[in-house]
Amino acid sequence: MYLSRKAKWALGALCAITLGFIYVPLLVVAINSLNPSRTFSWPPTSLSLHWWGQVFNSQGVLSAVWTSVKVGIAATVIALIMGTCIAFAISRYNFFGKNALSLVVVFPIALPGIVTGIALNTTFHTFLDPLGKNLALWTVVVGHATFCIVVVYNNILARLRRLGRNFEEASSDLGASAIQTFRYVTFPLIRSSLIAGALLAFALSFDEIVVTTFTAGPAVETLPQWIFNNLFRPNQAPIVNVVATILILAFILPVWLSQKLSQDSGLGGRF
Repeated sequence: MYLSRKAKWALGALCAITLGFIYVPLLVVAINSLNPSRTFSWPPTSLSLHWWGQVFNSQGVLSAVWTSVKVGIAATVIALIMGTCIAFAISRYNFFGKNALSLVVVFPIALPGIVTGIALNTTFHTFLDPLGKNLALWTVVVGHATFCIVVVYNNILARLRRLGRNFEEASSDLGASAIQTFRYVTFPLIRSSLIAGALLAFALSFDEIVVTTFTAGPAVETLPQWIFNNLFRPNQAPIVNVVATILILAFILPVWLSQKLSQDSGLGGRF
């Protein structure tokens, strides 16, 4: 498609504005993490690593990180198992209600988080209150798994549809059992999609705060909740900037790896 010089400049300017809107705030947070001031003064009069040295002494931050990691891993495992099974069912079999099942699986990711949170909160209290039980870590895991399943499901379903059934049918014709076909043929072909889906699901769970607020008990605090609760506290605000910067740096590699694995580079090298 031919684009005039003016159109190219306009698209370039729009792209620059969009990227600036996304990344300039992140850069401001990173610079503020080096600001020795206790307030969000801008621009910083000097740069220092003082608050980076204080982050591990901050009350609750390490506990919140560990809570988020546990929830993220548990939700990702559930999403991998259920998302993969549903993707295989939709891709490989015809049955009554197939399209409805696909819609039901994808629907939670389209719902506003507050709607999902309220629905889960009501459901949990309906069943737990008569038993004298409270919201706990496992309720947060269940809440996160509801939308993490969608990420894994979409990745696996897309890969299965691109692959078709030729390799699996050839394996069966050569005498392999269903388990052998999955182990030696299907699994190597979808392995990269499983990893990409797991990385995205973990990142989505680690970042979630709305659903967490409605499904977490009083003794549970994830890292997003800790950041929100401490953002406007004078003694904790600089620490929040440091934690946010660490998260930005920590998630660069997983996001890049997930994007790379999600690319369809053909069947070569997938075995």
